[in-house]
Amino acid sequence: MPVAVWIVVLAGALIVSVGMGVRQTFGLFLPPMAVDLGIGRETFGFALALQQIVWGILQPAMGMIADRYGSGRVIAVGLIGYIVGLLVMGQAAVPWHLDVGAGLLIGFALSGTTFAVVLGAIGRVVEPAKRTLAFGLATAGGSFGQFVMAPVGQQLIGGFGWRDALWIMAVLTALMLPFAAVLRGRTEAAAGRREQTIGEALREAAGHSGFWYLNAGFFVCGVQIVFIAVHLPAFVSDYGLPASVGAAALALIGFFNIIGSWGSGVLGDRHSKKYLLSAIYFIRSVVTVLFLYAPKTDAVVLVFASAMGLLWLGTVPLTSGLVAQIFGMRYMATLFGIVFFSHQLGSFLGAWLGGRIFDATGSYDLMWWLSIALGLVAALLHLPIADKPIARTQAA
Repeated sequence: MPVAVWIVVLAGALIVSVGMGVRQTFGLFLPPMAVDLGIGRETFGFALALQQIVWGILQPAMGMIADRYGSGRVIAVGLIGYIVGLLVMGQAAVPWHLDVGAGLLIGFALSGTTFAVVLGAIGRVVEPAKRTLAFGLATAGGSFGQFVMAPVGQQLIGGFGWRDALWIMAVLTALMLPFAAVLRGRTEAAAGRREQTIGEALREAAGHSGFWYLNAGFFVCGVQIVFIAVHLPAFVSDYGLPASVGAAALALIGFFNIIGSWGSGVLGDRHSKKYLLSAIYFIRSVVTVLFLYAPKTDAVVLVFASAMGLLWLGTVPLTSGLVAQIFGMRYMATLFGIVFFSHQLGSFLGAWLGGRIFDATGSYDLMWWLSIALGLVAALLHLPIADKPIARTQAA
């Protein structure tokens, strides 16, 4: 890829790295915030579930704005919302403060600073043959952020307390603002062709069965990864393991997801994306079953985290790549934003229901088995997707 294209990819990866990296540390804040604020895990889980649903609801709209006016402005506004949300979260005194800061504000911020908008900007400048690889590299940036921020977040909480840790993260997020300018621009219609309207694009996607299979699969992805991201640190603590093991597990998920996301991007440009997605969901379920039956030691937790890391966000370049492959790039941010909304519905369920089940039963077992069953369903749903470009895209 040309140097100018690499700059866009790296800027997008860096923004996603901070946006995803910071939010992936929130599970580390659950134990100290629950004690200081006198709240249960369901209350904390609800705030993060609210974040997921707000993120998902706003994602299609943010994608539409980015497709219409360019990605840079959307990303800049999202980063500002992220900064304010972290500051509000850091000043929380009662549960509704957490709902506003971690839920509403950061949910809004993530809709403008993560995959749909950033990948849309990247996809506009990368040739189709390398597009899934570029998506994989940008997605790997989010994983690198998790790998770095999980141990950093744990150190900040231990050294400064959770309130100051959130303020420091707000400062780090502010440093990303200049990179938003690199991801400007929008996709233009081909010369001599009438530009498809957004209404036409939505009707076209709604009439394609594969679009709905992708929505269903990404819903399952949201349930699985957000349940683990939010509740795994508390789960390992319940077995008497130190908090550092939970932080190390999140870091390893991030590290191995760098490999997994990059690998999915490489494989997705060479092999069937739908079959790769089916394999990811199936293997996730197998790995989780093995984890549930294994003894809960430091080593077992870290091996589980490493294996899940390889499978973590590899769904993103493959799913977004399928959207671009089937429907083209003009409204890619909009259409992937809708698919991502399904992911966030699942994320809401994973964050909230995990806490609800634990508070009701004193165990996460039921949630683990639900995640396994959904993974098997998702593996089957991707098989019948008609993944050839539609006739309009082929003509263009």
